[in-house]
Amino acid sequence: MNKHTAALLEQHFDTAFAAPDGIKKLRELILTLAMQGKLVPQDPNDPPVSELLKDIETEKKRLVKECKIKAPKPLPPVTAEEMPYALPLGWEWVRLGEFSDYNGRQNINPSDIANDVWLLDLEDIEKETSRLLYRANYSERESKSTKSTFKAGDVLYGKLRPYLNKVLVADEDGVCTTEIVPIVPTSAVTSSFLLWQLKRPSFLAHVNALMYGVKMPRLGTEDAVRSVHPLPPRPEQHRIVAKIDQLMARCDALEKLRAAQHEKRMTVHAAAIQQLLNIAAADEHLRAQAFLTEHFSELYTVKENVTELRKAILQLAVMGKLVPQDPNDPPASELLKDIEAEKKRLVKEGKIKALKPLAEIKPEEAPYELPEGWEWVRFFTVNTVQSELVSAKDFPFENQIAPDSIDKGNGRLLFHRTVADCGAIGPNNRFYEGQILYSKIRPSLNKAVIAPYDGLCSADMYPIKTHVDVNFMLEVILSEVFLAQVLHAENRIKMPKLNLESLGQFAVPLPPLPEQHRIVAKIDQLMTLCDTLDQQIAAATNKQTELLNAVMAEV
Repeated sequence: MNKHTAALLEQHFDTAFAAPDGIKKLRELILTLAMQGKLVPQDPNDPPVSELLKDIETEKKRLVKECKIKAPKPLPPVTAEEMPYALPLGWEWVRLGEFSDYNGRQNINPSDIANDVWLLDLEDIEKETSRLLYRANYSERESKSTKSTFKAGDVLYGKLRPYLNKVLVADEDGVCTTEIVPIVPTSAVTSSFLLWQLKRPSFLAHVNALMYGVKMPRLGTEDAVRSVHPLPPRPEQHRIVAKIDQLMARCDALEKLRAAQHEKRMTVHAAAIQQLLNIAAADEHLRAQAFLTEHFSELYTVKENVTELRKAILQLAVMGKLVPQDPNDPPASELLKDIEAEKKRLVKEGKIKALKPLAEIKPEEAPYELPEGWEWVRFFTVNTVQSELVSAKDFPFENQIAPDSIDKGNGRLLFHRTVADCGAIGPNNRFYEGQILYSKIRPSLNKAVIAPYDGLCSADMYPIKTHVDVNFMLEVILSEVFLAQVLHAENRIKMPKLNLESLGQFAVPLPPLPEQHRIVAKIDQLMTLCDTLDQQIAAATNKQTELLNAVMAEV
């Protein structure tokens, strides 16, 4: 490795620490440099690998002549098109089957396996890192399928879903499931170097292009045997592996440091949010607002924290801690009388159905104490679900909204379809501009949006007419206090749903109407700040990634 490459790689460690996938890309760069002969210097005294390959070929012919092995199928020479770059002097481009024996061990019948033999399953190997997660004896697993044997020093390659990058050097003899292929190295390659060859980015890309099978993608034997690899002299392989191990250890240390920093940031953030939610007196709302404004930049440098901040803002809002109460506001009890009168009028006019009287919320049912002037009410006390099933082909409007077109947890419409886009699908619920559309399928995904126009929605959605500020009610639906009730009430396991009866019984906080308007305005203001934070984080992340890519390109 020349001084220029060494300096850039050193610089890359700092750059990688900041970029989102930087350490992963750094590992890939290390392996790329290693397989190009740029990680350690070449030694002119090393015997060229071509000499070893000749010796191996001579030995194979002798063993075939003595009937100790079968004559291997001849492999075609490596073509110029298969050589992506020039190799250092003494290296060769070689097919895997020329310097190793792919699937080179005998299978064994389960009845012949001793109980204390190591049995390796694919799930025992961690993806990407290839760390051994668990070492089981055969007696622990009672597996009756045929197994492959392997010896210490064999390279065990996960051919099932090979993009998971599961490769291991066996440190003792054992047996493995048939998803794992024992590769027996010849004298031309060390086990550790072969492992890194199989884990290098260019080979993974090659494998991904050759996989077959949809549900259980795998690498075919012939494709594996014919795959082309760079092979240096054996002494240089030892030097390369030592340098890879050294640099990978630094990557491990960086990952631990980054994880520790992330955990510390999350801990401080959780404590800060809890401090906000624990504000007891309603007149301390200014403290909450000041905190949110003052600490935005220092606490919110990752999107996960911004997501939690959004949740906290909604929670403060529905607890009455986001804006001050105004003693001149008419209490929510007066609003409830107006709502009751309006509902009676709509029932009389045949616009909504009369519902059974809803029980008042008992003190022990209330999730928390509300400010003066607020009330806990049942969801159907202040809202009405208006299901109006129609056929798309008979509907005069083309706009359609389905659960997948609503973003999770933030009340935003991602896109809409038209009848022309997806045909006349039914049954459908008709909705009107200003109603809340709420997905009753997998309700824990928290998908709700205010309809921006008249249209059709999936029958898996509830069109909700609210008798309060529609923006405030949307925020209530998106809040944690509402979601907690959803998680308790949803039924089914594979396709959980929220039925009307359960929805109608949910407890929702109701402030005076003027305060609802003030809460919505404050939420909008703070969510705009959160949007700005997300944009700043994205811009910083993109800049770090661009810098990382530039350094990698230069290397």
